[in-house]
Amino acid sequence: MTTITFDTHEFIKELKSAGFSEEQAEIITKLQKAAVASTLDQARHDYELDNLVTNQSLDSRIRESELKNEVRLAETKSELIRWIVSVGLLQTALITALLIKLSTVT
Repeated sequence: MTTITFDTHEFIKELKSAGFSEEQAEIITKLQKAAVASTLDQARHDYELDNLVTNQSLDSRIRESELKNEVRLAETKSELIRWIVSVGLLQTALITALLIKLSTVT
């Protein structure tokens, strides 16, 4: 999250150059800092700024999801190949058994 910088020294210098006393400039600066902090806190609360997703974190979440999907796909492929090979071997065994049975019957 980015921070808002507020140069209090520069603010006091500007107020003093505009005719404010040192004490007045410091009080106004203090009040201005409090107002900025309060506004920022209110904006964070209203817009849930602390829960915003940045592009970088979104990209990393997408990449993580893509990697998980690739792993699942690889596991599914491997399981499918095992099933196909098993069924092929079973079919071969059944056909062989039938051929042996038929050859002994005749």
